Amino acid sequence: IGIAAVGLGGYGAAKARTPLVKDVGVSLKRFPGALDGLTIVQLTDVHIGALIDGAWLRGVVARVNELSPDVIAITGDLVDGSVAELRDHVAPLADLRAKYGVFFVTGNHEYYSGADEWIAELTTLGIRVLRNERVSIGEGDASFDLAGIDDYRAKGFGGDHGPDLARAVAGRDPSRELVLLAHQPKHAFEAAEHGVGLQLSGHTHGGQIWPWGYMVKLDQTFVAGLDTLKDLQIYTSCGTGYWGPPMRVGAPPEITRLTLRRAA
Repeated sequence: IGIAAVGLGGYGAAKARTPLVKDVGVSLKRFPGALDGLTIVQLTDVHIGALIDGAWLRGVVARVNELSPDVIAITGDLVDGSVAELRDHVAPLADLRAKYGVFFVTGNHEYYSGADEWIAELTTLGIRVLRNERVSIGEGDASFDLAGIDDYRAKGFGGDHGPDLARAVAGRDPSRELVLLAHQPKHAFEAAEHGVGLQLSGHTHGGQIWPWGYMVKLDQTFVAGLDTLKDLQIYTSCGTGYWGPPMRVGAPPEITRLTLRRAA
């Protein structure tokens, strides 16, 4: 048992440091045919901090850029520490390149680390922080809506923070496809009532270490992979980094490349 535990621990530690590109295809009813094949590369739960540094992040950035994404989405829990502590380690994000831009929404760990300061810092790196708002991706009829909301628990941290999906989608044309960035998967129940076609989330780490995912499911319902809720599809990434023990078992880290197509 001891030998097996040591071997499994070593395997988990090695896996935690090497995120792989995971390809996911998503067909959406309202997605414009002119953008068929558009790619969104999702990073989430990177957790730059004491155990994950800028050198590691530079490698991730290089791999993302090699994919030539149309959109890059960072769905929260990027950092574990203040701007003063981690500014240099997060700086490689300025080198991310995507045709339509790089977008970010807050996760719970941003609020532990000084969300307002991080929002300002990420903006200086050329990253668009979506706070209960939406933008258009593409031009004219060859476009869709991309929305982003604050973390599920953000309201408890005061100020003007807190998720407000109704505000993000107010006044939108319901015939347009809508993709939502939301850190916690549990936003899906509200998203399904607001005409969201696809939600991209993280937070769960896929459980990170088996069998913890079964406990995560009790809180979030959606733990990893592509799921459906009414007319909504939700993709929950296992995360790009890790938190706590530097290991992963049964939930490998990922750089997710989502290819969007118009449903037949």
